[in-house]
Amino acid sequence: MKLHLNTDVNQLLFTGYGGDHVLVNGRRHEASLLLTARGIEIAPWAGLGFDALTAAHFEWAARPELDILLLGTGSRLRFPHPSLTRALVDARIGLEVMDIGALCRTYNILATEGRSVGAAVLIEPAG
Repeated sequence: MKLHLNTDVNQLLFTGYGGDHVLVNGRRHEASLLLTARGIEIAPWAGLGFDALTAAHFEWAARPELDILLLGTGSRLRFPHPSLTRALVDARIGLEVMDIGALCRTYNILATEGRSVGAAVLIEPAG
């Protein structure tokens, strides 16, 4: 699916997504990533499935500039155990879990509003 918004051309936003990728400003990414106003980073959970997420992954994602972290869990909604997300609670960062389509749409809205938001995308390996 393709997404379109009128916004600052320098702002990084999701412009599309599929089961095995996301598009950020038209550029295809097939590995799990973290998107914030500061840029795109390949996530340490790249190449891993949902069940392989650890507390260390959420510690890595707990950025001081974020007020909220959106976690996209692929094509279906799955919630990580609260013990894994403790670093976000300690950093006073809200967590919203959603499928990848909802993550892309929600991130774009919040980012264009100037909110301090991050999008943690989980793209699971095929098979």
